[in-house]
Amino acid sequence: MNSTTSSSSRNQSHYNDEQGQKAFTNKGYLPLLLINYACLFVGSLSSSLLSKYYFNHKGSSRWVSTWVQSAGFPLLVIPIFLPYYLFKCTERKPFTHFTPKVLGLSIFIGLMLGINNLLFSWGNSYLPVSTSSLLLSSQLVFNLILSVIIVKQKITFMNLNCVILLTLGSALLAFESSHDKPRGLTRAKYFIGFSATIGAGLLFALYLPIMEMIYKKVFCYAMVMEMQLVMEIAATALASVGMACDGGFAEMRRESREVFDKGERVYWAAVVSNVVTWQLCFIGTAGMVFLTSSLTGGICMTALLGMNVLGGVLVYGEEFGGVKAVSTVMCVWGFCSYVYGMYVKNKMMKDSDDLDHKQINTPPPTEMAQIVAPGV
Repeated sequence: MNSTTSSSSRNQSHYNDEQGQKAFTNKGYLPLLLINYACLFVGSLSSSLLSKYYFNHKGSSRWVSTWVQSAGFPLLVIPIFLPYYLFKCTERKPFTHFTPKVLGLSIFIGLMLGINNLLFSWGNSYLPVSTSSLLLSSQLVFNLILSVIIVKQKITFMNLNCVILLTLGSALLAFESSHDKPRGLTRAKYFIGFSATIGAGLLFALYLPIMEMIYKKVFCYAMVMEMQLVMEIAATALASVGMACDGGFAEMRRESREVFDKGERVYWAAVVSNVVTWQLCFIGTAGMVFLTSSLTGGICMTALLGMNVLGGVLVYGEEFGGVKAVSTVMCVWGFCSYVYGMYVKNKMMKDSDDLDHKQINTPPPTEMAQIVAPGV
């Protein structure tokens, strides 16, 4: 009897903890979601432009470009440790419930992320920002397929319509890709860049649903940042090994002094800025997947690629012909239709919940009669 009572007490305590966590999450959900999307927006746009700036001004090391994408992991100390040790706004100590299994998964996914970063660097070193950004949107269809397989994502008209529009936009670009080659770029190098960018999109499409599956067992948002820290360390270690084989940091110093045509100070400013913006991008990505889903996160990222296209045109004067215009419109159209569909769905769910709540709080007819005429 005591064992049953103890078990019930533990279950009730666990239930209360879950309810308290959900209440906290619901209370801070929208502000946290907006902060993460802002990080994703700023990080995605700035990192793509800065990476291209590095290569445009004679930067040539793809390992350096890979390394800066994850080397900003010390910045994650701020959201991980400050809330507990400085602001005292949480009772959870950092890395609580961070099991060896979670550690191993984080390291594995971090290495996969490092390979993805390298593929992105290869593609970005050869292709214009606008072309690279639109090609990356091809990951969305694979994201949908893998989300169905891995996390049992339901296919609806809303998400299928969005995926089709975004994918068709990428296909249009692919058909006209031969007219978008920069001067001096051979067909072979363009093909390498094209293939590497598609490969980066496919690998990232696998990364998102895997992370959603893992995040379902994660205790809180702080633990998401802790996993992100381990993943970034693993990706940085992989990139550091590649850099060591390519000359290491001595090669970076030589490149800043002798190769980069904007001077040493601008070189290091570009590197540091790239480190910060990439970290914002990955923080936003992880937060979006945790707070929504891998598919929603992929759709938001793909929609931001349209901003990258416009950024490449405005900052670097890249051509913006009819194909890119149609592709961008299709990306924006697909994203807007998805957001509107989500709005309608949430409104219907809210109306349904309000109706259920009203019915629960409305007394039955017999009770109503007693309330009106208690003496009857």
